[in-house]
Amino acid sequence: MTIVWVVYDITENKTRNKVARLCLNKGLYRVQKSVFLGDLNANERDSLAIECEYVIDTDNDSVYVFPMDSESFKKVKLLGQAFDKKLVSDELLTKFF
Repeated sequence: MTIVWVVYDITENKTRNKVARLCLNKGLYRVQKSVFLGDLNANERDSLAIECEYVIDTDNDSVYVFPMDSESFKKVKLLGQAFDKKLVSDELLTKFF
């Protein structure tokens, strides 16, 4: 498993909601309105990317899927209000931080 960040900028609410559901269905945690974090293996990561590409308007929208190894993730710096406290559970903070 690899830690994965999914970040998106999507213009339409309906499409944005579909991508959010895809992320949640893969077991990712929402850390900001357009940012998800979680553990995915390579097949799950590729599957998510393909599913997102199918849903979005590739001329106007963007979805970034960033895999990150554990060593690099440990070096992440959180500044200010790093997470939306309404969206992030204590379970997520315990699991990753």
